[in-house]
Amino acid sequence: MDDIDRKILKLLQENARMSLKTIAESTFLSSPAVSARIEKLEKDGVISGYHALVDPVKLGYHIIAFINLNVLPEDKPRFYTYVESIPHVMECNFVTGEYSMLMKVAFQSTMELDLFIGQLQKFGKTNTQIVFSTHVGPRGIDVED
Repeated sequence: MDDIDRKILKLLQENARMSLKTIAESTFLSSPAVSARIEKLEKDGVISGYHALVDPVKLGYHIIAFINLNVLPEDKPRFYTYVESIPHVMECNFVTGEYSMLMKVAFQSTMELDLFIGQLQKFGKTNTQIVFSTHVGPRGIDVED
């Protein structure tokens, strides 16, 4: 990966809908050359997808929370199957520390969150933090050297 690939990644992280022409002008390449580089970045797995960043609050999901959960190793396959079926789970990460899982969830009410936590507790101990505000939201990864 060279500096031009990094520039392309930076531009796409800022706006994944940016036209090839605009990227080409910013990188001093032709549109076909930019297209070929993007295809290679996709093929190599550097670009894993394109997504719309949606504001959950605008859709009525006023409760964003982080839930720590301690899942026993033998329960992980059953837990993963369960959590993948829950659309309110925005992220689920296997982590180090006192708890083995860290989830980011979105619910419309604390009652819904409470019901979900009750279901999670069949897998282990939980600890939940509800988000009051987010000053640095989701953003791309730094691709500069």
